[in-house]
Amino acid sequence: MELAINIRNWGPTATPEFLRTCAEAADASTLDAIWFNDHICLPPVIENNTYGIPQDMGDIIDPLAFGNYLAACTSRIKFGTGVLVVPYRPMILTSKLVASIQALSGGRFLLGIGPGYLEEEFTALGVNKKRRGKITDETLAFLHACSESPLVECNGQAVELKPQLNRPPILIGGNASVAFPRAIKLGDGWMPVGALPDELKPQIADFQKQAADAGRGKLGVYQMKTLPLENPVEAIELAAGYKEAGVTHLVHTQGYDSPSQYKEVIDQVDKEIRSKL
Repeated sequence: MELAINIRNWGPTATPEFLRTCAEAADASTLDAIWFNDHICLPPVIENNTYGIPQDMGDIIDPLAFGNYLAACTSRIKFGTGVLVVPYRPMILTSKLVASIQALSGGRFLLGIGPGYLEEEFTALGVNKKRRGKITDETLAFLHACSESPLVECNGQAVELKPQLNRPPILIGGNASVAFPRAIKLGDGWMPVGALPDELKPQIADFQKQAADAGRGKLGVYQMKTLPLENPVEAIELAAGYKEAGVTHLVHTQGYDSPSQYKEVIDQVDKEIRSKL
């Protein structure tokens, strides 16, 4: 099981030097990846905030712009979106930006995607939220086409899109009922959030069976969860539980106030957790 950590591309940590220092610390470790978020804009007041979004996230660096920044200030570690809200962006621009990140990073990008949920963002962008699933599937199909040939058609216009996309692994976020068929048809794995190992184990077994039945073979399962690092024994047991449940890539997520604190968290996950798995 691979181990990873979040890196905050928003709030007081979203400054060039802060982000660079944290990214370089992760790159110097043996962790497998760093993951970051996507919000284009937020309303002054969030109605029906069931996802617990901080009311004031401060500055939010666009995840695809951040991917290009990480390509420049790291050399080894993979990095990815957890998740990129696909319907927010025209598919040809998404493909171009992802292709650029891949070209500049040597193919280290991981594309976690989701259809989105925040009504106010869809309204501000002029996108019909009811079409988000259709837009997501169309964009993923377009990314596949771009990776197969630089000559593609978009809105009825044939174009050459270069550099040709080196398609990154596509991980599908969301509930099993929607995410499973999308991941099996158009992705390379599933990104559940928050669930505990006992809950995940039968879901993962079902996911892998559906993938095998569709001729896909074993797909990835990328789980994001805050490990209780203040209790190392409990954190190791939880991480081991995810591994036993079939998680292939575990992402520890937490807040931090300084690069030195971020490095301490990296060291805990990288050394204390990894050594016991």
